[in-house]
Amino acid sequence: MKRILQYKIIFVILAAMLFATSCQKKYPGNVDSPYEVVLKAIKIVNAGPGGNQVVEGVVDEVTKTVWFPRIDPATDFSAIKFEAEMSEGAQLDKESYAFEFEEGESAKSIIIKVVNQKRFREYLVTLRLLVPVFGADFDKPTLYDFSNNATKYPDFTSQLTRWTGFDGEYVLIVSRAATGPHLLKVSDLKNNVINPIPLNLTGVSGGTFAYSSGAQINGHTYICNLAGSATAQLKIYHWTDPSQPPTLIGNITPADHGVAGGRYGDNMSMDLDENGNGYMFFGDNNGGAVNPRDILRVKVTNYTTLSEPTSIPAQAGITAWMTMTKVPGTGDYIQTGYAAPIRLVNEAGVVDYALSNTAVPLNGADARVFTFNQERYLIMTGAARAASDATDFYVYDITQGSNTKEALEIFNEKASKPQLYKFSLKGASNAAPGTQSGFFITKDGSGNDEKLTLFAASTDAGFIIVEFPKKTLED
Repeated sequence: MKRILQYKIIFVILAAMLFATSCQKKYPGNVDSPYEVVLKAIKIVNAGPGGNQVVEGVVDEVTKTVWFPRIDPATDFSAIKFEAEMSEGAQLDKESYAFEFEEGESAKSIIIKVVNQKRFREYLVTLRLLVPVFGADFDKPTLYDFSNNATKYPDFTSQLTRWTGFDGEYVLIVSRAATGPHLLKVSDLKNNVINPIPLNLTGVSGGTFAYSSGAQINGHTYICNLAGSATAQLKIYHWTDPSQPPTLIGNITPADHGVAGGRYGDNMSMDLDENGNGYMFFGDNNGGAVNPRDILRVKVTNYTTLSEPTSIPAQAGITAWMTMTKVPGTGDYIQTGYAAPIRLVNEAGVVDYALSNTAVPLNGADARVFTFNQERYLIMTGAARAASDATDFYVYDITQGSNTKEALEIFNEKASKPQLYKFSLKGASNAAPGTQSGFFITKDGSGNDEKLTLFAASTDAGFIIVEFPKKTLED
């Protein structure tokens, strides 16, 4: 009986093994195909204006892409011919290929196939034009952030700083906090060094506030008081050395410009040339049914001589934090307020053109137009008066057009107006959104535009400085 039991056990084991073996599927083994489709090397054989230039490409087999050095734009791109080294028996799917560049495009990609019998492999081939590039490279910002995003500059709290200035070397902070008005050296800020340079305020007095707004231009510092009563004097001070007492260069009364009851000093716009000649503008914050809102314009000569205080008209929607900024090298000015569209005006405030209310965010303030490395830009900073307003900094390309007006017209008609650069300072809405923008262009040793530095600030939001190199061709 014992032996019979052992035989039964052995029989069960053998049966189970036989069953398991019979249930396994048998797959065919790997078979090497003779029809490989690998692109080993490739070159263009008909590049250049004469169709006789050879340009070697580089194949990346991992990503299945092909890279070429930039190609002469005089090449016939409708019939690009390749000479390729491929797997034995393989060939390209076409004798020639068309790369159809749209206007303004500098790169174009198409897919080519390496075919061998019924097998094929696709490669993405990109051709780039050897063309000059202009403007700034907005893909390479270097940001110095003193806004709500990072460590906000401490004076931007409780609406104690409503105005700033920027000239590339210094940031002017017109602070009503205990620190008072002061300068910050841009080179210090780039190293995250906070070293306020106080302005000597000897003799600075009078007005609703002794210091309210200001400007920083070519190493010259300007500050004005807030003249908020019917008989108040608008005082304007000037420094070239912050440690020394300022010079009172302006003491303007209502009798000087003929507008009684105006309130000036909540804002200050100033654009001077390299010789210190130009205008400063102060928007009235007391306009209404009794006194139509106006703008006080003051002529500036040689940085310190003020003359011809004149009342010019303000347009609808212009607010207490309006600005008028000059387009360099022209007689054009950009007029903005946080509740009005951007308007192109002359020095007398006469409107030549206006963007639509929806062309850019309506709360964009202190808009500026300038040219860098042969491209024209529009910049502005959003003023957050309403809860829905964003304190964002914007850069737009308005290069097309022979002059400022034509550029704005073309820009206004575009269905899509993407920003070249946008950054949020994350400022909350407040009742006094004094908001500024600025720019500075660094030149190389030959006088060519080398680097673009932009600036944005707003009440209780802080400020930013952001740099962009000029655009260059890269392989």
